[in-house]
Amino acid sequence: MKICVVGIGYVGLVTAACLAEVGNQVVCVDNDSEKIDKLKHGTIPIYEPSLTEKVKYNEQRGRLRFTTKLKEGLDNSLVIFIAVGTPSGDDGSADISAVLSVAKQIAESITDYKIIVTKSTVPVGTSRKVTGLISSKTKVTFDYVSNPEFLKEGAAVADFMSPDRIIIGTQNKTVRQTLKQLYKPFMRRRNRLIFMDPVSAEMSKYAANAMLATRISFMNELSGLCEKLGADIELVRQALGSDSRIGASFLFPGVGFGGSCFPKDIRALAYMGKDNGLDMKLIHSVRQVNDVQHERFANRVIDYFAGRTEDITLAVWGLAFKAKTDDIRESPAVYCVQKFLDKKIKIRAYDPAAASSALKALNGNIKTLPDGYSALEGADALVILTDWQEFRNPDFEAIAEKLKKPLIFDGRNLYEPAVIKKEGIEYHSIGRKSVMK
Repeated sequence: MKICVVGIGYVGLVTAACLAEVGNQVVCVDNDSEKIDKLKHGTIPIYEPSLTEKVKYNEQRGRLRFTTKLKEGLDNSLVIFIAVGTPSGDDGSADISAVLSVAKQIAESITDYKIIVTKSTVPVGTSRKVTGLISSKTKVTFDYVSNPEFLKEGAAVADFMSPDRIIIGTQNKTVRQTLKQLYKPFMRRRNRLIFMDPVSAEMSKYAANAMLATRISFMNELSGLCEKLGADIELVRQALGSDSRIGASFLFPGVGFGGSCFPKDIRALAYMGKDNGLDMKLIHSVRQVNDVQHERFANRVIDYFAGRTEDITLAVWGLAFKAKTDDIRESPAVYCVQKFLDKKIKIRAYDPAAASSALKALNGNIKTLPDGYSALEGADALVILTDWQEFRNPDFEAIAEKLKKPLIFDGRNLYEPAVIKKEGIEYHSIGRKSVMK
C-alpha cells in the first residue's frame, strides 16, 4: 500500500518505519528541512530502541522516503497519516492548529480520493472539525479516520509491531476494510482491531492515558501514607498486582510521571470537561498528586542537607522522564534537579541518552559525566531519578567508596533495603522505611 505520513516526530517516524517494515511504500513529509536532510543522511532525531535500524533498512530498500514537499507525498499515496504535535495551551487545552493546518494543505492539494487518518492525540470532536475544514476546501472525495496511537516511549517499535489493540474510528465499511488490510501484518497471531466511530476513538486515547496516570498517582499517594504508618509500598504493590481485577501494570511508586503524553493529556481532558460544564475532580486530583510527588521527593533530599545545601554536591543517575528514551519533556528528574540547583546544590549527572538535552534545558548549570561511576566522584549522595536497566544492579562497593558518604536517595525503588543494609549504605526510597547505616 502507498502511504504518506505528515509530521516526522516521535509518532510519525515510528509509524512510517514500521509500516515500511512490512512492505508498504511510505513517504515521510515534514516542514523542518534540517530534520528531513538529516534523515536522508541516516541521522535519526530521537532515541528509540531499534528505530534507527528500521529507518535505515527500509530507506535502503526504497520503501521509506523523506521530503519537505507535501504534494510529493499526497500524489503517491492512498492513505495519509497526520502525526503532527498537539501541545498544551496555557489553559490546558490541546493546540490542534498544526493538525488543522495540515488538513487545509491536504484539501488544497489532493486531486483524487484519499483516506485521511489522524494519529495525533486530538481533543474529542476534532474529527468533525477536520472533516468540515477539508470539505469546505475541496470537492474531491475523501474519508476521515481517527486512529490514535498507544506507543510507549522506549518500547514504541515493539508496541507498533505487536500492539495490544488498534483502534480505528470510522463508520465507513469500505474504509474499515482498507485499514484492516493495512494492519493485517500486525495481526497474524490474533485480531486486535477495534472499530468504532471517530469521536469514541478520540476519547479512547485520553481515557487510556488518564487511567494509567491515575494508577501511578494512586500508588504515589499511597506511598506517602505507607511511610507515615511503617508499611512497605513494595509489598502492598505485590498484593494489589496479584488481584486479577487490578493487575500489576503501572503500580510502581516513584517520583511521578512525565513525558509528552500523560501530563498533556490529563490537562486536555480536564479542559474538555470544563468546556462542557463538567468538573473533572478525579482528573484534577491525579495531576495534583503527581505535582506533589515531584515536590515531596525533591524536598526530602533538600531537607536532609538543610542549612548546608550550598556545600553539597549530588550525583544524579537519570535525567530522562523514563528509561529507554532521551525525552526530557516534563521529566520529574529535571524538575528535581532544578529544585536542587535553586538551593545552590551542585549536580554531577549521568544519563545514557538524555544528558545533552537535559544540560540544555538546565541552562548548562549541571555537569554531565560519561558514566554513572564518574558522576559519584566527590559527591555527598547519589540520587536516582530514572529507572534505566544499568542502574538496577550496580557495584554497591564502588558506590560507597566513591561517595563522600555512602548515601542513596532512590526515587524509583530499584533496590531491596535488606541488600543495601548489608552494603553499609544509608538508603532512602519511596514508601518504605529508610535504611540507616
